[in-house]
Amino acid sequence: MSASAIETEATGGPLPTSDSQTFRRAFKDLRDGFAQRELWLSLGWQDIKQRYRRSVIGPFWITIATGVQAAAMGILYSALLDIPLDEFLPYVTVGLIVWNLISASILEGSEVFIANEGLIKQLPSALSVHVYRLVWRQLLLFAHNLVIYVVMLFAFGVWRHLTWMSLAAIPAIALIVVNAAWVSIMFGIFSTRYRDIAPILGSMTLLLFVLTPIMWTTQSLEAQGGQAAERVKLAELNPLFHYLDIVRAPMIGQDQQAYHWYIVLAITVVGWTAAILALRKYRARVPYWV
Repeated sequence: MSASAIETEATGGPLPTSDSQTFRRAFKDLRDGFAQRELWLSLGWQDIKQRYRRSVIGPFWITIATGVQAAAMGILYSALLDIPLDEFLPYVTVGLIVWNLISASILEGSEVFIANEGLIKQLPSALSVHVYRLVWRQLLLFAHNLVIYVVMLFAFGVWRHLTWMSLAAIPAIALIVVNAAWVSIMFGIFSTRYRDIAPILGSMTLLLFVLTPIMWTTQSLEAQGGQAAERVKLAELNPLFHYLDIVRAPMIGQDQQAYHWYIVLAITVVGWTAAILALRKYRARVPYWV
């Protein structure tokens, strides 16, 4: 008698197949993780408090460090590129604030499950809880850095350039947060399995920082004409440039092309599709990989 016949005879029918690798379980993990928001909201806040425990000003050291870095870069490259400081410093500052959110989502997202090995093995919670915790923590740090932006609004008169279109920065930030979630899911899963991915992402992020217009502007290249103007097209091949522009342009009152939004929305759809597929197939294996 065949194995299938024995199985049918013993159970009265074929044994049900495991649904651990189904889209239903993947979406359930995302829903259950979000439903546990009291957990990840608390853990994310505790991460920041723990990092700056016994510090007088706490998380605002992040704000000071970002402000000093932006001021140094802005003053130096303003002189090198011959761009007025009151125009270039807000450009660099907002670019650096947004970049910190993007790069942290990539770098910390790639190790989100490795860093939470103990909780994953001991706490019976959805895997996505750790992703939500990471994204929430980065959003809190981003909010602390916005203090620099508020100061800059009045110190350099940026508020004069703001219009109702500047409110587009709010959905743009929300879109970056949505992308940070899928980046953490996908890179987090594969970096848990293949530990070489995290250092590779670290090197790539450093390279992209140089290639992304944070310390330089595409307008300055276009003004030079010739081959320099052609290099602007190469800059637009960098997807992080579009993420940066949808937030920075409205925040400093610059004009913006709609195609940046189209590119970011397209990447968001493709990225979440890949993340759901990875969560569907490998979600159950992460606890064994860590």
